[in-house]
This record gives sequence, structure tokens and C-alpha cells, in this order.
Amino acid sequence: MRVAYLVNRYPAVSHTFIRREIEGLEAEGLEVERVTVRRVPDTEVPDPVDRAEQRRTHVLLADGWRGIAAATERVARRHPMGFAKAVELARRMGTRSIQGPWKTGAYLAEACRLFEICESRGVDHVHAHFGTNPAAVAAMCRTLGGPTFSFTVHGPEEFDRPELLHLREKIAAASFVVGVSSFGRSQLYRWTDVREWSKVGVVRCGVDGGFLTRELTPVPDAPRLVCVGRICEQKGQLLLVQAAAELVREGRAFELVLVGDGEMRGDVEHAAASLGVTPHLRITGWASGERVREELLGARAMVLPSFAEGLPVVLMEALALGRPVLTTYIAGIPELVTPREHGWLFPAGSVTALADAMRECLQASPAELSEMGRRGRARVAELHDSRKNAAELARLFASVAR
Repeated sequence: MRVAYLVNRYPAVSHTFIRREIEGLEAEGLEVERVTVRRVPDTEVPDPVDRAEQRRTHVLLADGWRGIAAATERVARRHPMGFAKAVELARRMGTRSIQGPWKTGAYLAEACRLFEICESRGVDHVHAHFGTNPAAVAAMCRTLGGPTFSFTVHGPEEFDRPELLHLREKIAAASFVVGVSSFGRSQLYRWTDVREWSKVGVVRCGVDGGFLTRELTPVPDAPRLVCVGRICEQKGQLLLVQAAAELVREGRAFELVLVGDGEMRGDVEHAAASLGVTPHLRITGWASGERVREELLGARAMVLPSFAEGLPVVLMEALALGRPVLTTYIAGIPELVTPREHGWLFPAGSVTALADAMRECLQASPAELSEMGRRGRARVAELHDSRKNAAELARLFASVAR
């Protein structure tokens, strides 16, 4: 069976779990075509493995809008009835939507290019990651007469604006849809006819074998905490700096490392300077997978004060490396992290609770933290082994084929 994986931007630093999922499917004997809407700039692909993926990936906008327009004209001429139906679907999705009619018209053009790729490569099924525009493009491609499709919903964007994203209509048209946590599935149930609940499942994101087979190393005694993620509003790094300022005022020794970059880096740096946190702060910028692992192993714990998530893969990676985590009581996170067993959970948005968790972590002994990390790794091996989860997804693809 040949499956096309459709992602808005692939490969990307934050999407290494998709690469692992693809590798797991190929290990199951499936052939996978990688498709991205836009090419990711080389500066945002520091990992050599991702660069190799980049060379294997079809780019819908590779020839710009002129190329997309040509594909639209060809498909409309060859499949007039399917094209008319897809135009109507684009019109419905453009009505009362985030994107508006012009944007959904662009999705239709992208769907025509996807249709041609699927036709030329003999694709049997399309799987989209994220229920936003990739799912819309896959649905329009199907309406044109292309392959069946399914999609993975991560959140939080799909759950914030389900009606404006026409999530119900996308689910109805798909062969199946999966969430990455039980919480995610529950939100999909809200937008699925109860008679179609059977097509909604859970396929968790996974970590690769390199995380779970690596020998555990003791948590270092250094007072270092690391946060991995895009520096943006929803990840909460500004609150992390404010919490760090409380520890500075107490005279506590520590180092805070932010691994990543993003649109709010300047705001974070300004806040750190104004609050006296700069001497304790280091920002690495975009980092390769190996660099991320090195930073995690050099820390006593990973902290992620997110306001909105699905279920962050980086939490799984930290626990798999034997490092406890400090993170928030939101979405699917409590399905992975048990307080005081695998780390600390605190209410999202609370600077005081975050500072309390950081203080407790810095006061804990390396032996206590290593035991938390050991239990966390066992939890990840149970729920987030990428090979097991890819096998489950392969079974779902096979059921569509049957």
C-alpha cells in the first residue's frame, strides 16, 4: 500500500515525530510519499536527517502559484464533474471560515496539484497531519476523485475554532480520524455524529528507539533547567522568565536554557533584562535533534509552562532520557505525567505555582530526580513507542484498503 503524508510544513524542527511515524510505517512495509504545502527554509532545518527528508519531499508550491494554476486547469479539464464538486466544497468551507473564500480557493488549487502527485505516484490513501488546511486539501483532493483520506488532530488550534475550520465536515468525509490523546479524542467526539464515533480513535505520537534504548545516565547535580520549544505565546516562556525572577530575588543559583527560537524571542530577552534574569538565561536558537538531546541530558529537568497543547512530544523525549518534567495541567499532558511520580504539574498561567515547582526541583536530590526519570521512561515506553504506534496506524490504513 502506498500512502501520501500531507503536512503544511515538512520537515520542520517541531515535526520530528512525523518523520518517526513515517519511518515506523515504512518498517511495517508501507510505501510513503512525503508531501508538504510549502518548502521549509534551510535555516529552519538544522538536523541532517531532516535535510535528507527534505530532498525526498514533494512540495505543492514548488513552482509557485503559476504551477498550481496550471495543475488546476489540467485537472478541471480532465475531471470536470469532480472539479465542480470540489469547487462547491471549497465554497462551503470558505463560508463562515477563518480563511475566507480566497484562501479555500487556494486550497482547491493545492488539492489539484496533490491529485496529480497521487495519480503519478500510485497513491492509495492520503493521511494529513493537523485538522487545519492539510485536512481541507486532502478532503478536496478526495472530492476531485483522488484517494481516500484520514487525518491526525493534535490541537489546540482545531479545538479552539472547530466550527470555523469546518472540523465536523472534514471528519464526516474522512475514512477515519485520530487524536494524539484520550483528551483529543474526546474533543473530536464533540464534533462527530454519535453514529460515526467508531471512526474516531487514538494514535499517540512516539519517540524513536534512540531515546528508549540509550543507557540512562544519572541526573546531574548542576542547577540547570531546560525548556525546549518554539518561543511563542502559547509555550509560556514569558511566565517562565517571571518565575525565574522570583528565584533570582531569593538569591538562588540556577541556569535556565531555552532551546529554540521564535517570534517572541525579543520579548523574552527584554523581560529577562528588565527582571535581572539575563545572567541566568541562555537561548540556543534552533537546534538539531542531537543538540536537543545533549541539552536535556545536561539538565536536571525540563520545564514547559504551556497555555495550550495537544500532548508535547518533547515531554516524551525528556522522560525517555530519564529527565523529569515540570509542566501544566492541560489537554493530554496528565495522561503522561503524574505529579511527584514523573515530575511536577502546575496550573497554566500561574507564575507562583511555576516558581514553586522550579524551586522544589532545584532543591531535590539528583537521586530523587533520577528515580522520577526512570519511572517516566517506563511510562513513555508503555504509551509512546513509535514502532507500536506506527503499527496501529498501519492497521487503520489496511482497514481502509479492505
